[in-house]
Amino acid sequence: MKTFIRNISIITIVSGALLTSCKKDFLNTTPLNQPTAALTWSDPNLSESYVTELYNGLASGVMAQENQDVRTDNALYNFGKQPIMEGNITPVNTGDIYDPYEWNHVYARIRSANIALEQLAKSPIDKTLVDRLTGEALFMRAYFYNNLLRYYGGVPLVKSSYTLNSTDLTIARSSYSDCVDFITGDLDKASALLKGKSLAQGRATSDACLALKARVLLYAASDLHDIPTAKGKSSLISQFAHPELLGYVDGDRTARWQKAQDAAKAALALPYGYKLTLSAPVSAADGFTNYQNSYLSRNGGEAESIFSHYLNADRYDDAQFYSRNNGTNGYHSWTSSEPTQDLVDDYEMMDGSKFDWKNSAEAAAPYQNRDPRFYASILYDGAPWKPRTPDGAGIDPYGEIQFGTYQIGSAGSPTPYFGLDTRNGPLENWNGTRTGYAIRKFMDPDPAIVDNNMPSIVPSPLLRYTEVVFNYVETCLALGQESEAKAWLNKIRFRSGMPAITDAGDALVQRYRNERNLELLFEEQRFYDTRRWMIAPQTLGNKVRIMKITGALKAGKTVNTYRYSTDNYSYSYIVQEIDPGVENRSWNDKVYFPPIARDEMNKNNKLVQNPGYTN
Repeated sequence: MKTFIRNISIITIVSGALLTSCKKDFLNTTPLNQPTAALTWSDPNLSESYVTELYNGLASGVMAQENQDVRTDNALYNFGKQPIMEGNITPVNTGDIYDPYEWNHVYARIRSANIALEQLAKSPIDKTLVDRLTGEALFMRAYFYNNLLRYYGGVPLVKSSYTLNSTDLTIARSSYSDCVDFITGDLDKASALLKGKSLAQGRATSDACLALKARVLLYAASDLHDIPTAKGKSSLISQFAHPELLGYVDGDRTARWQKAQDAAKAALALPYGYKLTLSAPVSAADGFTNYQNSYLSRNGGEAESIFSHYLNADRYDDAQFYSRNNGTNGYHSWTSSEPTQDLVDDYEMMDGSKFDWKNSAEAAAPYQNRDPRFYASILYDGAPWKPRTPDGAGIDPYGEIQFGTYQIGSAGSPTPYFGLDTRNGPLENWNGTRTGYAIRKFMDPDPAIVDNNMPSIVPSPLLRYTEVVFNYVETCLALGQESEAKAWLNKIRFRSGMPAITDAGDALVQRYRNERNLELLFEEQRFYDTRRWMIAPQTLGNKVRIMKITGALKAGKTVNTYRYSTDNYSYSYIVQEIDPGVENRSWNDKVYFPPIARDEMNKNNKLVQNPGYTN
């Protein structure tokens, strides 16, 4: 015991001496997980790591659980109303805003980009690396600013990082035109710095700069951002005291269209694109495969990707679980973002004619003989899919989607059976589709990938070549170059197995808009397109239409295990509006420019709120 006490005393004395002599050093110890700024920007690997972190601002890309298309006529969100779709958003209740568009989130990323640009300008590391990292930081800053611009209109242009020594942290919103100039200026500088550089997959490139510039300038030329046009279409915008925040108050709009076309042409010349040299439509089967390849980025379809958010099975990303989030409840998935009947009706028949519910043959078999992209994009009643999980395989050994209510047993004494993928299904009855459809696009069709619990590595496309084609086509239509517009539109249609478009005038514009929507479905285009075209009252304001399906056994038939069969069943397809308690959509012009949150307005007295809101 004495020895033990003596040893403890010695340890105490020695420890006290060490603490006394090293106290100053101890307090100045640098955290091991937080390198200093001086170390970060003098070390090539740490500098690259810092810039790499900017890409986390992309979040899940376009493959979030709550897809941006749920704010449009394309889809419905299964787990709660969208205030923006009911016109109820306010500065206090902005609704759910996905991170890449949320004010605080985006400005935090912009600050990080500004820090990188400031530090790289004086970094002692190799100039070749400095140029590349500077180019990437400029691109990411431009990307983030454009997300804010297309959501809110003109925003404060913060061009340097604030510090604790900054005397004024408030800044006014810049005009829409100044924001466009700043963003395109960043992209021009980034493109020059990145040209010829070899970069890892998923990083910004000179090509991505050109593609994003084409998008920015297309928006800038559109109706919503040409204030004389916008005022004629919206009394709310016409009464706004600061229209320069929303668009161009003067200037030559034709020149803006030409500028957008020049940018699209520059991007069009890039060595991308998948099967866009066809002179005639491919078969329906090949059209299905081509479209699937383009969104899976496989089997040649990867040539579509100019800038994508790539996934790694070893690193968690919510986009990996897109199938779990959006697959059907009969596979133990959640059916989060659901296609609407409005979207399904937009898919043409194989001969290029519009689907018509008044046509008795089409109404009796609405999922037959449609645009091949329909089958590659939408899970519908009777659609073939993957083998069921073990608890569902005995109920559905065929792996076919069941979105209806059917009869089983004998026709003379039938028993009702609720399909596996409905909200009354025998496996899960709380998360089934409300619309009668589910998403297939971006789902990995590999039967070995179990949708509800296995990560997928399908990339999330942020800028792809087909969007560049559409951007070019739109500028051609605006500048009266219809033959050129049709030539490029038909390249896309031939790839998907659809016949050539021959329309002219407004009919051609409407075909273009429909084609753009179907091809770029669930890629965060529709919400911005319908607003910038100012057709939101006729699209985003529509009540959600859904599908109700029943299958009645034909006389003399007996079925014990249900399977889609027109031999055994007579099917009824009824289109109806969704219960307004689920979502009661209406349009309000204030949604053209959503509100800046009240907290942001309170923090910065120089901010001007968007039209239609009071703080």
